[in-house]
Amino acid sequence: MAAISRAQLLKELLPGLNALFGLEYERYGEEYKEIFEIESSERSFEEEQKLSGFGAAPVKNEGSAIAYDNAQEAWSTRYTHETIALGFSLTEEAIEDNLYDSLSARYTKALARAMAYTKEVKGANILNNAFNTNYVGGDGKSLCNSAHPLVYGSTISNVPSTPADLNETSLENAVIQISLWTDERGLLIAAKPKKLIIPSALQFVATRILETELRVGTTDNDINALKNNGAIPEGYSVNHWLTDTNAWFLTTDVPNGLKHFVRTPLSTSMDADFDTGNARYKARERYSFGWSDYLGMFGSQGAS
Repeated sequence: MAAISRAQLLKELLPGLNALFGLEYERYGEEYKEIFEIESSERSFEEEQKLSGFGAAPVKNEGSAIAYDNAQEAWSTRYTHETIALGFSLTEEAIEDNLYDSLSARYTKALARAMAYTKEVKGANILNNAFNTNYVGGDGKSLCNSAHPLVYGSTISNVPSTPADLNETSLENAVIQISLWTDERGLLIAAKPKKLIIPSALQFVATRILETELRVGTTDNDINALKNNGAIPEGYSVNHWLTDTNAWFLTTDVPNGLKHFVRTPLSTSMDADFDTGNARYKARERYSFGWSDYLGMFGSQGAS
């Protein structure tokens, strides 16, 4: 294992250096928390099962036998935790001869930044592959799909009938479509959108659609129905790790949607090698991202 040596830190060992930079940039917040329910885990994986419930109750005619229904298992989804880890090592001499700030403190901040970056990328990867038919959930379909199979033989969609860019009409249609969702047996559920998730390229479009009092782009003085109705109660959140500049998503109040399981929280540690005197630092955590009920998300990949 190679250690960071004095040769790699030559300028930091010289007097007269005015500033050290490159390790202390500001970073975005924990944006994955705007998308995923967070739960702890005590196993190497977690598995969740979707149940179908019952169909609509029929009329019982006088003197006839009561009808009996069977609850069914629809499908299951598995979250397999990954171990994410990174470390660095400093030679004893590099630590001794450094004339400025503590090397270990600076590089520990860089280590935390690297770990946070990986977590954001892995979280966003769920949405970046939401329309990828090779990236499927427990029902064998992509997260956002027009043909999720239902137990009673039909299908349900959590995408627009035609891919649409983010605008007033497409967002209103999404709200209506979500309100018409059913369960596995075709019974209407009271699903509602919660938050709009967008890439940074759509932040100004989202502001105009959700935060203006009147409709955008008209002279009719009509109210902004999306804002007036509180149709998207939690507004919008920008995720800087989304790769498609046209895709947009709506989280819903359907439980057990997108989940982030934490098996082992982030921990850091250090030790010293007796023979070399090198100081070794590492960070490690175990977690998984995924989804159980696809109805926790509505998505459009945009028209272009």
